[in-house]
Amino acid sequence: MAVLEARDPLAVAVTEAIRAGDVPALRELLGAHPSLASAGIRQDGEAAGTRSLLHIATDWPGHFPAGPEVIGVLVAAGADPGARFVGAHAETPLHWAASNDDVAALDALIAAGADIEATGAVIGGGTPLADARGFGQWRAARRLLEHGARTTLQDAATLGLVDRVKACVEGGVEGGVAADRPDAEDITSAFWGACHGGQLATARYLLERGAELDWAGYDDMTPLDIAVEAGAEDVAAWLRGHGARRRAELA
Repeated sequence: MAVLEARDPLAVAVTEAIRAGDVPALRELLGAHPSLASAGIRQDGEAAGTRSLLHIATDWPGHFPAGPEVIGVLVAAGADPGARFVGAHAETPLHWAASNDDVAALDALIAAGADIEATGAVIGGGTPLADARGFGQWRAARRLLEHGARTTLQDAATLGLVDRVKACVEGGVEGGVAADRPDAEDITSAFWGACHGGQLATARYLLERGAELDWAGYDDMTPLDIAVEAGAEDVAAWLRGHGARRRAELA
């Protein structure tokens, strides 16, 4: 794979065309430089690493003009839908589309052959679904489910898929296949996820199964902290009714 520095004039031109949704300019660049579609662009400093042009098309904040058409043009010219970021993680463009709640880009990548179960997410090294639910990108998470994404216990709990949660907790089935039954830590983590997702029925079920009420998860937030941050007022009220506390109250 050829690698261009981010300041290289060609890298600047193709990045601008992608982000502007300027399909004619993008086609012209790809035609003039046959290996460009499969090239990487290396960036130093903040967010250092090498990303593919499809990563550029799905980079934060996503939702770029003509996004699906740009993705189609890049793939037709030789871009790999499964290309990996080279740096602090190994996410694919689909991970980035999921992280940005960019459903249109997500659909285009899957149509182009992107692996919906690719690992490497910044959220626990998981799949695009892990990124979507971890960052609270609910539309992308639901669309991944519609495309057939498998779920972990954490995924299922955060998205309120009570039947899948029960199958895992009671039957040792995760993602449709046999698995070890979750331990107390797994149940507590899933409970935190249910509060993050505003899933009252799932949270109630997991608390009944022994979840720790005030466990501090991501960013040192308790279930009550994350429910409040997520705007899940019903879950927050229910947690307070059970004596749940915020992290500041535990100090």
